[in-house]
Amino acid sequence: MVEPVSDDIEYEEIHSDEVDRVVAALEELGASVASETIQAILEEAATSIYYLVYEDEDENTTAAA
Repeated sequence: MVEPVSDDIEYEEIHSDEVDRVVAALEELGASVASETIQAILEEAATSIYYLVYEDEDENTTAAA
């Protein structure tokens, strides 16, 4: 279990391959449910998880353009 965030923040290393697997699983799950509410929540979760690893890369790509 990860400790709560405090003043002495320790960052967990998250690998892109794990993020990619989780995002793909959430997208597949979202495609399999009928509820638009659940789909939206799963999409939001997938986006949040994606940006754990790729946020800096996206900002660098946007800045370079």
